[in-house]
Amino acid sequence: MAVSRSEAAAAAAGPSPRGGGVSMLARSRWRWGLAGASCAILLPLLLLLLCAPPSVAQKKKENLLAEKVEQLMDWSVRRSVIRMNGDKFRRFVKAPPRNYSVVVMFTALQPQRQCSVCRQANEEYQVLANSWRYSSVFSNKLFFSIVDYDEGADVFQQLNMNSAPTFMHFPPKGKPKRADTFDLQRIGFAAEQLAKWIADRTDVHIRVFRPPNYSGTIALALLISLVGGLLYLRRNNLEFIYNKTGWAMASLCVVFAMTSGQMWNHIRGPPYAHKNPQNGQVSYIHGSSQAQFVAESHIILLLNAAITMGMVLLNEAATSKGDVGKRRIICLVGLGLVVFFFSFLLSIFRSKYHGYPYSFLIK
Repeated sequence: MAVSRSEAAAAAAGPSPRGGGVSMLARSRWRWGLAGASCAILLPLLLLLLCAPPSVAQKKKENLLAEKVEQLMDWSVRRSVIRMNGDKFRRFVKAPPRNYSVVVMFTALQPQRQCSVCRQANEEYQVLANSWRYSSVFSNKLFFSIVDYDEGADVFQQLNMNSAPTFMHFPPKGKPKRADTFDLQRIGFAAEQLAKWIADRTDVHIRVFRPPNYSGTIALALLISLVGGLLYLRRNNLEFIYNKTGWAMASLCVVFAMTSGQMWNHIRGPPYAHKNPQNGQVSYIHGSSQAQFVAESHIILLLNAAITMGMVLLNEAATSKGDVGKRRIICLVGLGLVVFFFSFLLSIFRSKYHGYPYSFLIK
């Protein structure tokens, strides 16, 4: 059959533009259909993975954590402060998993260690732990424990710890930072100060409840009774009330107590002295200008009293009208007291304020 020229030309020109557009649309629909089918297959798989039960390892980890928390809670119910040896410390404090904080007091309470500071700090620590144990907000997020040197010497070696007592906070995750070690030398170990430090590290606020102590009230009542009885017995002769020397001595006692740091001791509760557990050396003077020991305040009080006594003797030698030789001896004794004890006081000041350039007799 014959073919016209127009039909041949159309066949040579190829498919029309409309036909090509239909083919592209078909390919696009095919691709979208393939993508939809892939999503329909992958989405159920993703949901299956998300909703699948935890793996065996994860479940074992959760069971271990629940067992540790249950054991710690059981110990805390029996005793507010949990005693730990090396094995318990590594299992419940150092080893994961943990979702709780642990405050540990490293100490040496055995009598042969002769650590009086450890006993005093332990009393404050017990007050703090009992306040947390019997508070309305008590939970399994915080535990208090203690490691004695004679029961966990390996823990002291592991932490490179060479002094006691020391308080450390072990957070739920990660290693303890520098701020997780309580600055005992600067702040003291009063329960209130420990509670403030714990609140900064854990956001757990503990209100400290102390057992009632009536010793101060009893002492005050006895003092008032004594003074009242003395005034009653001397009711016919009360001239001693106007004795200037007596009032001067009482005033000096108050001044010595205040200038030696007794009020600071009452507020901060520092240790009496510090004993190095490595060599047994006892320090009565704190090496920092930001803190002091109780024994240090007693030493300062005695030095101030000796200097004041020397000044009184010098004044007595200058104003009295007695024998000249006797007055000369009193003057020399007073001058010796002032010079020696002031030099001693200045040397203590230099040891605390490092870089202070001046000294006198004693360096």
